[in-house]
Amino acid sequence: MTKLKEKVAVVTGASSGIGEAIAKKLSQQGASIVLVGRNEQRLNEIAQQLNTPAKVVSADVTVKSNIDDMLKVAIDHFGHIDIVVNSAGQSLSSKITDYNVEQWDTMVDVNIKGTLHVLQATLPYLLKQSSGHIINLASVSGFEPTKTNGVYGATKAAIHAITQSLEKELARTGVKVTSISPGMVDTPMTEGTDFGERKKLEAQNIADAVVYALTQPSHVNVNEVTIRPV
Repeated sequence: MTKLKEKVAVVTGASSGIGEAIAKKLSQQGASIVLVGRNEQRLNEIAQQLNTPAKVVSADVTVKSNIDDMLKVAIDHFGHIDIVVNSAGQSLSSKITDYNVEQWDTMVDVNIKGTLHVLQATLPYLLKQSSGHIINLASVSGFEPTKTNGVYGATKAAIHAITQSLEKELARTGVKVTSISPGMVDTPMTEGTDFGERKKLEAQNIADAVVYALTQPSHVNVNEVTIRPV
């Protein structure tokens, strides 16, 4: 399949889980991939598995200068970018009554500020070329938090709000934005979590939803996708 041939996709959090699955799926669809994450060794391993050209960029989304440098590397290497996938995320202890402020700060820094850092770096470029598509990974927890994931859910609610606002800001600019809200997904981030009798989603299921959003006709913008296990 070559639905995304000649497109260049930047994928953050690409070293494992959903980000890795998305990078591989977009490559299968013909896109060249900029793999962004902190685990450079793992990113290089993934790059070797892709069907299309890839560029590995070791970067921390919480550090604005890292992301500014990442964009420059991506443009210098491929000449342009077309797709930006904000997949970097952290799910740590987030019960309010755990009072684990350090872990709360980490989730806010990665899940919210990290997304904003990527947006501030890439959006001016996409707007200048009057085309592009941003995918923000949110979560069902953003609108249905449990008693054990309040802070994580709050960070993902912020991603919902950012995406919904951005969709209005970007109207008639040629740049699309979509939020993908998975339910329970079997990834390293959810290891040790008790999901009871329900089957968890696979990271591949989320990657398929990303491709669905990206391959709609030019006049169609899929604003939001929610994916749950049955």
